[in-house]
Amino acid sequence: MRVLHVLNDVTDRGNGIVNAAVDLAMEQARQGMTVAMVSAGGGYKPVLERAGVTHFTLDQSRRPGRILRAALLFRKQIAEFQPDVVHAHMRTGLLLAWLWRRFHKFALVGHVHNVHDRESVMMGLADSVIAVSQSVAETMAKRGIVRSKIRVVLNRTLGSRRSSELIDVAPANLKRPSIVTVCGMTQRKGIEELIIAFEMAGEKLPEAHLYIVGDGPERERFEQQARRSKLRDRIHFEGFQAVPQAYMLSTDVFVLASRRESFGLVLIEAREAGCAIVATDVDGIAEALDGGRAGMLVPPQNVEALAGGLCAMLEDRDARNLWKSRAREGLAEYRVNVMAYEVRHVYEEIVPAGKWQAPSSVAWLK
Repeated sequence: MRVLHVLNDVTDRGNGIVNAAVDLAMEQARQGMTVAMVSAGGGYKPVLERAGVTHFTLDQSRRPGRILRAALLFRKQIAEFQPDVVHAHMRTGLLLAWLWRRFHKFALVGHVHNVHDRESVMMGLADSVIAVSQSVAETMAKRGIVRSKIRVVLNRTLGSRRSSELIDVAPANLKRPSIVTVCGMTQRKGIEELIIAFEMAGEKLPEAHLYIVGDGPERERFEQQARRSKLRDRIHFEGFQAVPQAYMLSTDVFVLASRRESFGLVLIEAREAGCAIVATDVDGIAEALDGGRAGMLVPPQNVEALAGGLCAMLEDRDARNLWKSRAREGLAEYRVNVMAYEVRHVYEEIVPAGKWQAPSSVAWLK
């Protein structure tokens, strides 16, 4: 089986879509597939190549001249690699693949990672559409993607070969009690509400500190909000961290206050680190927390509920320890090899049987 993944880039700066796609490609190569990736490049390019994944450089910027050149070059790359499956993780790649599939015989898979992106409905042009949670699947069906095309495969990153083993990560030196979030600095991640909720909780917890790990286009706005806060000396913007698990291992409470969240890969990483978790009950977050068993769920954009959840976690050590224990349960289901095994079955449904030569199911799960 020859699989060609298509991404905008392979940045190693904390993009969850890229992380999941890179993990999947490397695991597929480990399991015996012939795998390549098309993107504009980035920090994961040498990581992919060391794992046996061929990389083709393609700038898919949406400018008229650039996209035309990209379309022509992509056709050459398809002709060279001769994929059985083109697996598109973003819209532009999906449209380019759809354009050329009438001239080259391959199955087309669209992977919907972002529930907040209304244009993701374009993924319905594919033969099969992978949704990263049941919530995303329901949203895509309501927006018009044929239900019979949709398959749910949860994003999973545990056991990734691009990151350090947790045992090798040194915990960060944080002031206690500590609250940590790891996310992109955008409005949909709920940073505005989190800062307000921390101000409310901080009145009852005068020693608590909030650590915001991540970067993004709206970081300055949130930093300005924090500078206006009377608790500004207890709110810390840590920027992008290549190993965010260092903060997870050290924190008392991990929080994700998103307004929209397709699944929440960071929650699986926080669970592996044994965090007591508070997260908003929106989109696929509940699925990442086993329906609320592995973390406390609160309503989205509700600062009172979020503040109450943070206080409840920090004020009751026994309850916090119970949440930490629950977070670690059932994590074997969130390993990369399980994701690759489920994606394999999606391919099997749309690729002619003669093209498929794969190891046994037992071998895939090792």
